[in-house]
Amino acid sequence: MRIIKYILVLLASLVISAQEHPPVMAYNPDAYAAQNQNWSISQTSDQTMYFANNSGLLEYDGMNWKLYPVPDNSIVRSVKAIDDLIYTGSYMDFGVWKRNNKSILEYTSLVQQLGIELDEDEQFWDIIKLDDWLIFQSLSRIYLVNELTKETTFIESDHVISNIFEVEGVLFFNQLNKGFYKIIDGNVELVSEDVRLTSNNLVGVFELNNQLLIITASNGFYLLENKKLTPWKIDPKVDLNSLTIYSTTKLSDNSIVIGTVSNGLYHLSPNGMLKYDLNFEKGLSNNTVLSVFEDYQNNLWLGLDIGISHINLSSQFIICNDTKGAIGTVYTSVLFEDYLYLGTNQGLFYKRRDKNSGFTFIEGTNGQVWNLKVIDNQIFCGHDRGTLLIKNQKLQYSIGQSLGTWDFKLLKENPNIILQGNYNGLSLLEKTEGRWRYRNKIKGFDISSRFYQHIGDQIYVNHELRGLYELTLNKDLTEVSKVSNITPITKGNGSNFLKFSKNYYYTSSEDVYKFNPTDHSFIESEPFKEVLKEYSTRTTIMDVKDSEGLKWCFADDNILIISAGSVTQTPKVEIIPVAISNFKKVVSGFENLTKIGTDEYLLGSAYGYFIFNSDTPKPNHLYNLKINSVEASKINEDKFRLNSTDPKILDSENNNIYINYSIPHYDNVVSKKYSYKLIGWSNSWSDWQAESQQVFENLPFGSYEFKVKGKIGNSETLNTASYSFVINRPWHLSNAAITLYVIFFIILWILIHNLYKRYYRKQQQQLLQKSHEQLALKELETSQKFMQLTNEKLKLDIESKNRELAVSTMSLIKKNEFLNSIKSELKEKDNQQDIKKVIRIIDKNLNNTDDWKLFEEAFNNADKDFLKLIKEKHPVLTPNDLRLCAYLRLNLSSKEIAPLLNISPRSVEVKRYRLRKKMDLPHESSLTNYILEI
Repeated sequence: MRIIKYILVLLASLVISAQEHPPVMAYNPDAYAAQNQNWSISQTSDQTMYFANNSGLLEYDGMNWKLYPVPDNSIVRSVKAIDDLIYTGSYMDFGVWKRNNKSILEYTSLVQQLGIELDEDEQFWDIIKLDDWLIFQSLSRIYLVNELTKETTFIESDHVISNIFEVEGVLFFNQLNKGFYKIIDGNVELVSEDVRLTSNNLVGVFELNNQLLIITASNGFYLLENKKLTPWKIDPKVDLNSLTIYSTTKLSDNSIVIGTVSNGLYHLSPNGMLKYDLNFEKGLSNNTVLSVFEDYQNNLWLGLDIGISHINLSSQFIICNDTKGAIGTVYTSVLFEDYLYLGTNQGLFYKRRDKNSGFTFIEGTNGQVWNLKVIDNQIFCGHDRGTLLIKNQKLQYSIGQSLGTWDFKLLKENPNIILQGNYNGLSLLEKTEGRWRYRNKIKGFDISSRFYQHIGDQIYVNHELRGLYELTLNKDLTEVSKVSNITPITKGNGSNFLKFSKNYYYTSSEDVYKFNPTDHSFIESEPFKEVLKEYSTRTTIMDVKDSEGLKWCFADDNILIISAGSVTQTPKVEIIPVAISNFKKVVSGFENLTKIGTDEYLLGSAYGYFIFNSDTPKPNHLYNLKINSVEASKINEDKFRLNSTDPKILDSENNNIYINYSIPHYDNVVSKKYSYKLIGWSNSWSDWQAESQQVFENLPFGSYEFKVKGKIGNSETLNTASYSFVINRPWHLSNAAITLYVIFFIILWILIHNLYKRYYRKQQQQLLQKSHEQLALKELETSQKFMQLTNEKLKLDIESKNRELAVSTMSLIKKNEFLNSIKSELKEKDNQQDIKKVIRIIDKNLNNTDDWKLFEEAFNNADKDFLKLIKEKHPVLTPNDLRLCAYLRLNLSSKEIAPLLNISPRSVEVKRYRLRKKMDLPHESSLTNYILEI
């Protein structure tokens, strides 16, 4: 007996809890900046979420959390959204929240507005709308308020009213230890007094197959029909005896969700079978579920004792989280004989695919598992220790004569031989006598062979760091006879060499090259380039395990499943949108995807795995993007909120604009992205980005229209949200200021014009004066030239006169000399009587005044005013003195003057002396020079 017990304990220890469930997103109090407990959940028509929190009303739009405390800062116990109004119940109050024109919720107390008198210490735990009535439930009363007429009434109880329920338009409630009731036409009617109901809190009442399904907190599930109460049996895996149920809801698919006080959440099918359970270990932020709510997208929200959780029921993904690290990082997987096998860094695990059970470890497989392949109706396990053979969920035996094994490939020409890639090269396994055995290592090549292909007579091995090798083997496949390194390609981590369709390709995270084995050349694959060009980042292309030729990779925020084109060479690509940060949690280069069903795939991760169905229909929910708030501010000052619907006109200083927007989509598996443009600043759409707020700083004045669009995965939102605003011109650029500027510039222009006019007039005058001066100067120059010419003419005339005077003077001199010579000759003759007569004639000619007059006229023509000037200077001079002066002016010597005066040279000297005396010339002065200088 002890041995059996020991075996059972041992088997239990080998079973590892790792359950598949929808994706869960946990929000802790730090994330939403409010208190721990969340008592109630609701959603408005614009799909914004609201939570009744200890700190107040909590709002979440998919990107931003906002808290609205109630006026007395009490705990909000209930919330109910009806269209765009939000009703809340709190301590001694219930009321309505309505959004103002700045998108801020404002609270109105219905208790105060309608003058309702409350009972002492009331808190309102639930709100229901039924027809035109709003129903608010406390532990002692049910208040009914007509939404249209504002008529109020209440139902009072002397027993605790634990909850109210609306089923098919009928209101039910339970009075503890008294009875289960319903309200029909304003009248309270007893439904059941069964102690199984009255002695327990009722936490859920739903319609199920034309019966009432009643869920108690700790006394089980019951069906009520015709006042007959019968237990409703649920999956025995749900131990009701150990559970205290606090909250429930019936989902749109008729399944039931129950939230417990200390065991988390259980999701039951419509027939009561357990679909899955969730708790703190499986992703919830707490095990106490205070409220459960199904949103418009058919996803589940949980209000917890600590935090909020979102369960993405509509996701095409299922998650298995190994929160305890018992399984480890999943490197490979395979589905065989309805068992799912996982190869991890800790060993090999398995579980039944069709059961929601944990994984069992296969003894003897401790350590790193690299690969799992089904060959010959058994699983070949590529392990760090070599090759392991698995059958019937057990390790059969180990083929460990080689180092760690990467992969296995059956030889086409001989299905009894497997070519396996090892840490230290290649080796062969051979099936003999029904058993697979190690045959030999292929000698001559010792490089790690993770990626390899057998093409014709060659084996091609890709090493991420060393490149691609071509190996030629001998006939018995025992030795490499030739090794060639094919290197003209990009090599690096994550590279791969694989077969796709009928061709072979070398792939990396950057490029895809098609291989031509005849000339060992690589050509960039245009078909692959075409289908991958729109993605900025991606991993290398890998094989999808257990599929017929499918390949896959991560690309941006997507998983791409690639298959051969049926008509063209262009591959077909199936796009699965994912948030890469949540999924790409494996060692780079070891990403792994296995096909486990017709359209079902398993993606290994560092914390378990994801399962997704590529054929899952897209949700019918169409999302609208909305602008949540628009704020403005001056530089380095506080922001203020603007009207988020009507256009706003802003002062020029309030030119820093903050715009917040979001898509009310709460799926953390698929990413949300936004693209925007600000018309008036840029007419181009921005790149897609995750940020849901844009800040525009120091915008210039002008009219602007902000537009934003969004997408969830690859599906764009229905609408493009927009907001228009105007930034006024600064005061110095306002219309009035511009008018003043125009007037000022006109005046300034007139002044400048007048100044320029005056300046140009002055310039004109100066130019005119300068012109006159230049003209006068030219006239003067002309006059001077004329005078010069005249002077030159006069000079020529004077020279001519002087020549004439000289000729005349010389003639007189010659004549007088001649006459004197004749006279002298005659005096020597004897006949004196006749001679004297001739001498008198000669003397008459020598003293002829006519000769002097002729000389004087010629002299005056040659030297004007000389005689006049010297007479004025020396009035005492006689005509003979003037005559002498004239001869001296001609610079004649005494000898030359003597004949002219008909005297001797000695007499001329005497005359000169007397002339000096009359002129009072000093002794040292030259008479001739004096006369010449006058």
